[in-house]
Amino acid sequence: MRWERMMQATDDEVRIGGGQGRVPAERIRQRAYELWERNHCPPGLELRFWLLAERQLWAEAERDHTEGGAA
Repeated sequence: MRWERMMQATDDEVRIGGGQGRVPAERIRQRAYELWERNHCPPGLELRFWLLAERQLWAEAERDHTEGGAA
């Protein structure tokens, strides 16, 4: 998947989790791009950074939901 395709993704196309743990595509896109840039923009690894961003944001959303529910 190329950055051009990822930049065209809509929130309806990409959401992870369910209920309180939903993460909009825009947040995933931003995080993936930041990770990709931090790693010197390696060609051909866009999907790998997208998936890494999904995992990170999913973990953050779950942690925030858990901490918020425990309060």
